[in-house]
Amino acid sequence: MQAARTLEQEAAEDIFFGQAVIIWARWFLIAAATGLVMWSLDEKNSLVLGIMPIVALMGMNFYLHGRYLMEKPIQSRLIVATSTMDLLIITLLVVVWPLAGQDSRLDNPFFLFYYPMVLSFAFVMPRKVEISYTVAAIAVYALAMFVLVDMTSVPGQPEYSSAVALQVNLKMLAVRVIALAAVGGLGNYFWRIQRARRRTALASASSV
Repeated sequence: MQAARTLEQEAAEDIFFGQAVIIWARWFLIAAATGLVMWSLDEKNSLVLGIMPIVALMGMNFYLHGRYLMEKPIQSRLIVATSTMDLLIITLLVVVWPLAGQDSRLDNPFFLFYYPMVLSFAFVMPRKVEISYTVAAIAVYALAMFVLVDMTSVPGQPEYSSAVALQVNLKMLAVRVIALAAVGGLGNYFWRIQRARRRTALASASSV
C-alpha cells in the first residue's frame, strides 16, 4: 500500500514540477516563431496568417502558466492534449508559412520547433506516453513532407535525376526524424534517472 502511494506521489510530482519545463519550452517556441514570422514578413496578409497560430499558442500558455503559478496544475491528459496541439501548430507553420528564399517545405526551418517540445514532453511524461508522442511528432512531420513536397526533385539542382533527388530528400528527412527520435529518447532517459535517484533517496531515508 505504501509503495502504491509512493508511486502515485511520484507521478503527481512529475506532472506538477514538469509542467514548468513544458510551459517555458512553449514560451521559447512562441518567441522564436514570432521572430521568424516578423523577420520573413512580406505583406500584411502573410503576417495575419503566420501570427494566428502563434496567438493561439500564447492564449493556451497564458492559461496553463497562470494555473501553475496558482499551484493548480493541470492533469496529465490535458498536458497530452495541449502538447498535441503544439505539434499541430508547428506542422501548420511548416506547411503554410513561406519564408524568404525558401524553395521547398523541406527548407522551412520551423521543423526545429519539434525538438524542444518533444524534449520537454519527455522530461515530464512516462516512457510509454513519451514514445507515443515522439512517434506522433515524427509521423505528422513525415506525412506532411511526403504529401506536400515533391520528393523527386531538389530545388536549385535541375541536373539531379528523379532517383537521385528522391535519395537526397529522403536522406535529409531521415536525419531529422532520427534526431527527433533521439531527442525524445534522451529526454525520457533523463526522466528515468531522476526517478531512480528519487526512489533510492526515499529507500535510504526509510531505512534510517
